[in-house]
Amino acid sequence: LDRNLGGGLPSGSLSYFSADPRSMSEVFLYQFTQSRRTFYFTTGRKPKYVLNDIINLGFDPGNIIFVDIYSEYYFSSCGEMVDNVGNEYMDSKIIEFTEYNLHNIANDSTDETINIIIDSFSFFMNLHVHPGLIRQLTNVIYEVTKEIQCLTYLYGHKGSNPEKMDNENFASVDVIFDSSLEKGPDKMVSKLAIPKIRGMVPDADIIKFKIGEGVQIDTSRDIA
Repeated sequence: LDRNLGGGLPSGSLSYFSADPRSMSEVFLYQFTQSRRTFYFTTGRKPKYVLNDIINLGFDPGNIIFVDIYSEYYFSSCGEMVDNVGNEYMDSKIIEFTEYNLHNIANDSTDETINIIIDSFSFFMNLHVHPGLIRQLTNVIYEVTKEIQCLTYLYGHKGSNPEKMDNENFASVDVIFDSSLEKGPDKMVSKLAIPKIRGMVPDADIIKFKIGEGVQIDTSRDIA
């Protein structure tokens, strides 16, 4: 993928990964953790389950520091599951908790290049809060990314987000990854497009990939 991009993404890039939830594109996130220390925000599962998947796919988890948004939102301090879904007060508090962690990461990571992964950002876009709070969170993420010149990836599930918010994200981020899953006559084909990279000429080619030992990029081209 770095070869397709001519060496990789520019430092300080905020990327939005728009993924078909059937395509297992989260493996790209696991692959990104291999290059440098990575703060991995989990919103849909406990970190231990994400960690199991990372290890089972043959990745080294040594660079990963998890930020457990999932447990902070769905569990009490005693470890009991609570129903916070639709609670506007708790929804706003989880945004505050996330911003607090982002500021701490920025304060502690000024001397090294890191990754930040938010899996998934769709969780935040579907909270019951004023849209201005989501925009504020996006702005904090953007400013932290630029301030410490890290690479940040927002993972979003296609079809699960309000269209207006999706469009605002596409406009504000530096890089867009778009993965899709196409059903052929005899097999499923996963494809990746990168239509936007600020500071670079984006690659117009559609990249085919499959999940094996990590993400395997198919460098062949379809012949019309």
